[in-house]
Amino acid sequence: MAAVTIVSFGYLHAEPPAAHLVLDLRHHFRDPHVDPALRQQTAADRAVRDVVMGTAGVLELTEAAAAAVRAYQAGPTAGPVTVAVGCAGGRHRAPTVALALATLLRDDDQDVDLHHRDLSRPVINR
Repeated sequence: MAAVTIVSFGYLHAEPPAAHLVLDLRHHFRDPHVDPALRQQTAADRAVRDVVMGTAGVLELTEAAAAAVRAYQAGPTAGPVTVAVGCAGGRHRAPTVALALATLLRDDDQDVDLHHRDLSRPVINR
């Protein structure tokens, strides 16, 4: 099967990376940034991952994204597929969903490269 690259990013840092599929999490899913206890944490912290993955619709979106990747790969000109997952700052929602998507695809024995473009950037005060 073709390789999959997943990139998480924050829209407030720079333009989205080029991708076949872009998931924009900014407007439909609650931002953990609004919780002062989670603001300085990232998707590397279990509490953030639990909040994001416990948000209604996130699991279904992740599964749908995995199905979309499989559909791209099933096409007659299948090749590498890139998925970009974005949120406001790139520290909470996007890297959590990107990790969940990578896990689903790896469970299918897919070769997945996962990159978090903005995870280590400072918190953006909004």
